[in-house]
Amino acid sequence: MERSGRRGQCALATAAALVVALTAAASAGQAGDKALIGRWHTEREGGVVEIHRCGEALCGRVVDGVRLRVNPDQRDVRNPDRAQRSRKVLGVRVLNGFSGGPGRWKGGPLYDPETGNLAGSGTLTLADPDTLKVQGCIAMFLCKTQTWRRAR
Repeated sequence: MERSGRRGQCALATAAALVVALTAAASAGQAGDKALIGRWHTEREGGVVEIHRCGEALCGRVVDGVRLRVNPDQRDVRNPDRAQRSRKVLGVRVLNGFSGGPGRWKGGPLYDPETGNLAGSGTLTLADPDTLKVQGCIAMFLCKTQTWRRAR
């Protein structure tokens, strides 16, 4: 009986250690995500994208831009999907389903309402606390990268 009691204690200790390790890993991922959460200036048209949590992943939506300040009712007229062309650009999701971290996240799709281009996958790489490299790819080797700056 003594032997089975020790095995039970050992199994319990192993299970507890596993729970602690998994919780720490999940917390580390969420802590790394915090580095991206917030507003970022895009390269063109004075655009600002807000990166936020969407479930377990990170997403981004349009929150400002030069054209939006002139016309807050601007529509997504360049969208390849005709059914989407009447929606407002303000609030449009441009980054979807990114996970990873602490320095690099993968996900997609990415959408550019200025051109109507859709990239099926991409990466977000934090070059430093205020610089984000945003890469969208339509195929494995057909990628474009923009550098975004943190909005203050």
